[in-house]
Amino acid sequence: MLRHLLLGLSLVIAIAGSAQEFNCQASVIAPQVAQAQPRVFQSLEVAIKEFFQNRRFTNANFAPAERIEINLLLTITQQPAPDRFEGTLQVIYSRPVYGTDYNSPVLDLVDNQVVFNFLENTQIEFTPDRFMNNLSSILGFYAYFVLGLDGDTFSPLGGTEYYNLAQQVVNNAQNAAEPGWRSSEDQTNRYWLLDNQVQAVFRPFRDLLYSYHREGMDSMSEDVAAARRTIAAAIEKLRSVHQAKPSSYNLQVFFNAKYNELVELFRMGEAQEKSKIFNTLQIIDPGHINQYQNIMRGS
Repeated sequence: MLRHLLLGLSLVIAIAGSAQEFNCQASVIAPQVAQAQPRVFQSLEVAIKEFFQNRRFTNANFAPAERIEINLLLTITQQPAPDRFEGTLQVIYSRPVYGTDYNSPVLDLVDNQVVFNFLENTQIEFTPDRFMNNLSSILGFYAYFVLGLDGDTFSPLGGTEYYNLAQQVVNNAQNAAEPGWRSSEDQTNRYWLLDNQVQAVFRPFRDLLYSYHREGMDSMSEDVAAARRTIAAAIEKLRSVHQAKPSSYNLQVFFNAKYNELVELFRMGEAQEKSKIFNTLQIIDPGHINQYQNIMRGS
């Protein structure tokens, strides 16, 4: 498979048998729920982890070392009924950097519109073809969205087929009672996260995912300065995205994952390079301007 080839790993992939795409770490907490029953949340943790690790989302074969690392933190804020829960879901995905033991953060978002039903000791059933329940659709959506991001980082526009599957999940959820799926809601929900990602105006962002990671980070061990220039050039192209969609949700989510890494990458650069990237970042990601000032301060 392409991801396997690009990584350059000398791994033999078994054709027969299962080859799931994810390694998932899941945590469920309920610090504000007085009547919280730990057994229910422990059962939910297991069900979420099994959802990602016991199911195939694609036809691709992922060797164990190629599986995508995804971390989920589900915070229950309300439990209006024994099997009804409301809360937030943090989704974190990092991509391995070729030739190193470093994982580069790509996604760090918090979904504030998580409402679902769950019964202890039950499996979370899912199919992209139809809406079964809100929890499975939320998890399925993020599985495909992360697969899309991962695909985009390994080949140009490599995540398209997975975004299409995520779109199918969104379409099937349009009549769901729970929030997060419709364009008429706020601009920071699942609908807009996906819609932005596939719009033509966001093409420079998807191009960046490849340039930043495959052409930049994966080459860092060979030539740090050249890799940094590649990353800086890709970020410069995000000015057009910012101009068309100021403060877009997708750029906020991306830079929420990347700002610390960017500081570490560019603080050792030359003065002109640091000045240029700082000026761009303070325009397209003003929310982290205080952190970006550390680029100018250097080591």
